[in-house]
Amino acid sequence: MLETIYSQVGAAIAILVVIFAFTKGDEPERLASAAFGLVILVGMVVPISRHTGGTRWGLMSLDVLLLAVLCGLAWHSRRGWLVWASAFQSLIVTGHILVLAELRPPGHALATVNNMSNYGLLIALAVGTFWAWQERRAAGLK
Repeated sequence: MLETIYSQVGAAIAILVVIFAFTKGDEPERLASAAFGLVILVGMVVPISRHTGGTRWGLMSLDVLLLAVLCGLAWHSRRGWLVWASAFQSLIVTGHILVLAELRPPGHALATVNNMSNYGLLIALAVGTFWAWQERRAAGLK
């Protein structure tokens, strides 16, 4: 997974955002970052078949699980960033559904949507963590 400089930079950004959310965020940010981090870690060890044409059930189930966690947090929290993070994650799940339904978009288009959605999710998490941190500082709590 970390063969190219692009994937290494992406992994470094993801690690920094998850650490930022754990150290400066409130409970929704910590739960979302924990779920995101676990999905990334488990996704690295899920076996991927050499046949690239089919649905990757392990990765699809992880992405659906992350979508469920984000939607649950958005439902129970008043944080706007969770709606954005859920929307970006739903784009990833939609890509899996397209492959499952055999409505195959070009592979590079699907990979681009997946990568940009992951970056969008990370940006939403980072912005939400920053806002929670600043609100706590303004209230004099931390």
